[in-house]
Amino acid sequence: MSHIFCVANQKGGVGKTTTTVNLAAGLAAVGQRVLMVDLDPQGNATMSSGVDKRKLLLSVYDVLLETATITEARIPSRWGSEPAQQKMPSYDVLGASRALAGAEVELVGLERRENRLKQALAAVDAEYDFVLIDCPPSLSMLTLNGLCCAHGVIVPMQCEYFALEGLTDLVNTIKQVHANLNRDLKIIGLLRVMFDPRITLQQQVSEQLKNHFGDKVFNTLIPRNVRLAEAPSYGMPGVVFDPAAKGSQAFVELRMGLKIKGIEFIYPGVTRLHLGVDGRIGDHRDYFDFVGPTFEPVPVIGGFVRWVYRRFVA
Repeated sequence: MSHIFCVANQKGGVGKTTTTVNLAAGLAAVGQRVLMVDLDPQGNATMSSGVDKRKLLLSVYDVLLETATITEARIPSRWGSEPAQQKMPSYDVLGASRALAGAEVELVGLERRENRLKQALAAVDAEYDFVLIDCPPSLSMLTLNGLCCAHGVIVPMQCEYFALEGLTDLVNTIKQVHANLNRDLKIIGLLRVMFDPRITLQQQVSEQLKNHFGDKVFNTLIPRNVRLAEAPSYGMPGVVFDPAAKGSQAFVELRMGLKIKGIEFIYPGVTRLHLGVDGRIGDHRDYFDFVGPTFEPVPVIGGFVRWVYRRFVA
């Protein structure tokens, strides 16, 4: 049985697509079978997976209207021409094109309109370990299709005031879908993205999130990073485009033990891993933290992929 996760937030520009494609690429890199479903008519997740949305013969639009199956419409992600990039494992893409914008109107009058994607995914459930759904920036029929088939929702958000307001609406929608349409649906967690610790407001909003949602807020933070932002223009996720960039480095949080005269003390700390272009660890450094957090914040996508892997696979 596959784990189906929606990456959703009705506010645009908060990193939904970046989170989806990098998580998909990261999970594929650790041996997981992944299907990425692009429910956004803009098709950014499709393009970021190395697939030209303008050349799609079949897309998620055809699947929702039941004129094609996922087996017929899916295609593998495609990376760049560099040897190291071509060696990176791929994942399957159920792409989106501009035609998907019309599905919103066409689905309204159809039977089972909110369960079209769920029924299509049921046919390929045994073929994947993870299904990641990139939802559009609205609470629409397309988003509802994603929520009705998902087991959990990952909510990427910026630590800004308006993001908090939008989050309230999304949480209410998730509660309504859980109560009426999908009893398996729950919030997996909130992922703070494009985080800049130098901005006081972001630190304050981050603390409000942790106070209100507790352990639903991921410890991993995704920092602002130029290389991560450049990656989509090359048609690939950041973890494939430049694994050595700050936004693609793996930072692992842990607790380390230290024995002094036979008495064991447990201190928080981090191990910082630098990955080479071949995905191997180039060097690492351990940091004990005797006073407070050594890094504030601790990035990045690598840590988030590891959390998902430990939580749902290992």
